[in-house]
Amino acid sequence: MPKLIYVADDEKNICFLIENFLEKEGYEVECFGDGESLLDAFQKKAPDLCILDIMMPGMDGLTVCTQIRKTSHVPIIIVSAKDSPLDRITGITLGSDDYMVKPFLPLELVTRVKALFRRVDTFSGQEEEAKDSYEIGDIKLYPKRRAAKLKDEDFALTPLEFDFLCHMLERQDHNTVCKKLRTCQLFIRFIKTLFLCFLSAKCTNNRKSC
Repeated sequence: MPKLIYVADDEKNICFLIENFLEKEGYEVECFGDGESLLDAFQKKAPDLCILDIMMPGMDGLTVCTQIRKTSHVPIIIVSAKDSPLDRITGITLGSDDYMVKPFLPLELVTRVKALFRRVDTFSGQEEEAKDSYEIGDIKLYPKRRAAKLKDEDFALTPLEFDFLCHMLERQDHNTVCKKLRTCQLFIRFIKTLFLCFLSAKCTNNRKSC
């Protein structure tokens, strides 16, 4: 059965281009002109991958990404005309697995889609050999269900984040994993601090200009 891909973009020519190239590769593609329509379809039938534009009428792509991540680990690629480093960081932070800037080469998008599916299929093939769960600190992973919990509460992870943690926990000793996790946590805190400083400076400049 061909893999199902949802595409949300209000530019019909972009949707047609993406749909045309992906269907030639054997994928089943459904296009939507806004985020709400994609989410409605998602609730009825979950796809194998989503491609989201950011700037759409109504609900924007980042909000759609956030809503999907509340219930699903499906791979998400953001395709947007926004190309600043902050836009890319925001997209990845909110749960996307990849970020492409318009205009883009359709063949590059196809290549990235294949790479995501290849990685997901590889880890899915290892599920039968995987342990029922991995636990370290407050984090608990369930490889077979591809679910995660933080302090016994559901914890949303992108497929990339989930696979990265599973890889570390499967192949490293406990002490090494702890050190790497602490390093990751410090890096994430550093990025968040920079982001908050940027927003604070921006708000201050806006007040001065008023």
